[in-house]
Amino acid sequence: MLIIENETKYTINTLLLEKIAMSLSKKDVECIFTDAESMQQLNLKERGKNETTDVLSFPLEDLPFAPLGSIVINLEIAFDTAQELNHTLDDECALLFIHGMLHLLGFDHECDNGEMRIKEENIVKNFALPKSLICRNNVF
Repeated sequence: MLIIENETKYTINTLLLEKIAMSLSKKDVECIFTDAESMQQLNLKERGKNETTDVLSFPLEDLPFAPLGSIVINLEIAFDTAQELNHTLDDECALLFIHGMLHLLGFDHECDNGEMRIKEENIVKNFALPKSLICRNNVF
């Protein structure tokens, strides 16, 4: 099940996010939509980086019946990126959500050999979404 908390003025169609979550894990996932300022504070507190970012993931310990973790999406950046790349806010949120889900599942593009990139590209194709987050940012 997908648990949504929206702290912003934006409205998101979460049906696609629910489908993505169910396709990747049977565990519950929390998705929080926030603004740039709140994301900056969270990024500073949790990662020591005093800057905002588009998505953060917080996996939980893998215990029976425990949720997989939390994904926090900065809707201000998502909105701007969607406009810049000429796709919908819902598509951008889905791309960010996929990226976050893969991190919750243990993938890490910063130290793997491209496995996360390949997995992300396959999921993006499966859901007919625009170019994946890793590909467009050249993050390996």
